[in-house]
Amino acid sequence: MLEDVAPMLACPHCGGPLGLSGRTLRCPGNHAFDKARQGYVSLLGGRGAVGPGDTAEMVAARAEFLAAGHYAPISTALAAAAAKVHDGGPVLDIGAGTGHYLARVLDELPAAPGIALDVSKYASRRAAKAHPRAAAVLADAWRALPVRDGAIGTALNVFAPRNAAETHRVLRPGGHLVVVTPNPGHLAELVAELGLLTVDEHKRQRLTDQLAAHFTPLATETREFALHLTGPEITTLVGMGPNAWHEGGSRASRIAELPTPFRVTASVAVSVHRRR
Repeated sequence: MLEDVAPMLACPHCGGPLGLSGRTLRCPGNHAFDKARQGYVSLLGGRGAVGPGDTAEMVAARAEFLAAGHYAPISTALAAAAAKVHDGGPVLDIGAGTGHYLARVLDELPAAPGIALDVSKYASRRAAKAHPRAAAVLADAWRALPVRDGAIGTALNVFAPRNAAETHRVLRPGGHLVVVTPNPGHLAELVAELGLLTVDEHKRQRLTDQLAAHFTPLATETREFALHLTGPEITTLVGMGPNAWHEGGSRASRIAELPTPFRVTASVAVSVHRRR
């Protein structure tokens, strides 16, 4: 799909338009970016990323957990919200990870191409194969996005960093941003038992404040459901997110002591915002 989305991409060095010739993206300034053999293209530029991307182990854990369908209610709600507001053009998933959520949205939008943008090369390798209409781009969401002004119809942001100004820039007038964020009660049982990172109780208000200068909030839906997980599934869940960076030495033994299956509450907010 790189050929289809190339006109929407921008050079990370000079911001110029990119054209595809063979396996190489090139701008008028002659900056060139080759498609990796794993299928993605790196548009990080020479500065690298602000922070580390997800490791190979984290990405593998996420792919396994999502493929098992545990978060299917989240992807279903996201796809429904995006389909309701999408009015043509490509879909950009900022912090796309493995491309799982973008693929689900594209299934609901049969005419839309997709761009999976992530700073992890391990995630981008998987995202390149996530959907026939999705292209994977290695880029940093905290920097200028390598996407042309007004090129995107709908942007997605699922459990990922948000760059409000850049998202506003790349969306076309009247475009929408669909965001999935954890609620304070998300995975509360595991937070209590394993000492995992907590969700800020003011997270929803902080999201509104963060986007206020660039987006108008339209709707928010809470999706809450129960998971019944085995010990290995809990290990995979913990290992696929930010808690993987804060591994406690006794965590494995504490997981082993939990009853099986262990009931865990998943609770997220799916919010839709229109570009101002």
